[in-house]
Order: sequence, then C-alpha cells, then structure tokens
Amino acid sequence: MALLEAILFSSLWAFGLGQLKSEQPVISVTGVRDKSVVISCKVSSQDFSNEYIHWYRHKPNQGIEHLAYVVTVPALKDLGGKKNKIEARKDVRTSTSTLNIRFLQKEDEATYYCAWWIFGGGTKLIVTLPDRSLDGDMSPKPTIFLPSIDEINLHEAGTHLCLLEKFFPDVIKVYWKEKNGNKVLESQQGNIIKTNDTYMKFSWLTVTKNSMDNELVCIVKHENNKRGIDQEILFPSIENNKRGIDQEILFPSINKEVTTHACVKKGSDSLQLQLTNTCACYTYLLLLLKSLVYFVIISFCVCRRTAVCGHGKSS
Repeated sequence: MALLEAILFSSLWAFGLGQLKSEQPVISVTGVRDKSVVISCKVSSQDFSNEYIHWYRHKPNQGIEHLAYVVTVPALKDLGGKKNKIEARKDVRTSTSTLNIRFLQKEDEATYYCAWWIFGGGTKLIVTLPDRSLDGDMSPKPTIFLPSIDEINLHEAGTHLCLLEKFFPDVIKVYWKEKNGNKVLESQQGNIIKTNDTYMKFSWLTVTKNSMDNELVCIVKHENNKRGIDQEILFPSIENNKRGIDQEILFPSINKEVTTHACVKKGSDSLQLQLTNTCACYTYLLLLLKSLVYFVIISFCVCRRTAVCGHGKSS
C-alpha cells in the first residue's frame, strides 16, 4: 500500500509539473552472491546537478524502504551489517544516477526504484550462486504462430501468438504494436512458466477484420537481449497470410543467429491436422478393441479353468 501511495503521489506531481521523467531502462539485473551490481536511472531535468535523487527498494509483502539520496557527492551507507553496502552517485554529463550494491546476498533481492519528483519504473535485482553459469545465451528464444485460415473465415478475426522460451531471469516484458506505429495494443499475457533452470512465456494478440491489413510487431524487453536491444518480432498481415504469400520473419540484425520457427496454419495444414487426428482416433479405438478382445479371451480362460478345478474338487 505504501508503494502504491508513493507512486500515486509521484504521478500527481508529474501531472502538475509537466514532462518530468525518471527512467530505469533495465527491468532487471542479475548479480552473483558476494559480488556487486549497478542499477542506473536516467533523469530528465534542466538542473540535474542540484537535484536530490533518492533510491528506494521494495521487497514482496513489505513496505517501501528508503535507502539513500545523492545531491552532489557520492552517498555511502551501511546496510545489513555491511559497511558501505550501497553507494549512490550522479553523473551530470549524462543526467544519470546509479546505485551500487555490494556484497550481494539473497536477501538483497528486491525491486529498486529511483525517485526525483516521480518514481522510475523499477529494476528487479536477482542474486544467483557463484556456481550458476550465466555465460550461455539466456535471451528469450521466440517462436511465432500465425492465425489459421479457418479462424479467419469463421470469425473474421485472427490470433497471433508469440512463444518465448529458454530465458533467464524470469523478469520479462512483452507488448505489441503495429509496424511503424507507436500505440501499444491490448494483448493477452500468459503466465511465466519455469522449465528446468530457465523460463518460458507466451503472449497473444487477436485482431479483427478492420486490422487484417496491418503488420504487427511483438516487442520483447529482457535483461539478456543482445546488446540490450529489445527484440522486435514481425508478424505479417493476415491478408497476406490468407492469400498464401510467402512470409518472412524479421528480427533486428543483432538477433539473426536466433533460430526461430513460424507455424503458418493454412487451410491445407488444418486439413492435414484433422486427418492426423482422425487417424490417431481410429488407431486408439483399434487398440482399445484389441485390448477388449484379449480381456474377454483371458476372462473366459480363467473362468473355465476355475470351473474345471471346482468340478474336480467336488468329485
């Protein structure tokens, strides 16, 4: 509740003061236990050198906690029994404030916020053990699913689905826009699911007949995207898909090495799927019938043997 009140208060100030911004470009940062991490915050101010920049943290089911503030000189603070555990700084040249957290422990996991009149979006800190390997590619691996012709013809609408797999950590933001558009579209978000040591998530967007000519982009924000660039996954227009025009899935040049498959569910694919399901159904029924015949034969043999044995005893 305290966090919500603080954000509401800061939002009212932002409305009254105009285009004030405190931006935290990274939604999460992963650090190794006993090491250090740095969280940054970009502030839009004409007099940044004299501004008071505050840092807070919020743990689940707890109130928001003020950590430190910085004006001109770096601010050091002890925390959790560690001397100079945190350090807040300002870089006047870039209008950026940073929070350095040292001697990382599991209890340091929280969402950290910068604040200058308004709160930043927050950066979640994840602390891993030293033996956890983070050298591999932990960025989200996308697979796209295009609308089926049957859905388009029957409902005059189409559902685009973006599946993201094998990423770490679990902090991820997915949203949709029209290609070359700025408006964020209303989409649906699935839950984040843990698979072994990584995570998966899917998001989908349904468009109506009026928007079938528009190409769509699924935008993925994640800590481990290559060079920190958001993935932009292009979905072709439904009309092109419906006409059977060859499609191309486009990614930023940084993501060309990511292997991605498109499942284009055209009418022929739907027919093939239907035939496959029908064959599977008949195969299941055949096996079931076969099992039933075996059961009858075995039951008959058992009953006959029981009757013979019983007759022998009575005589």
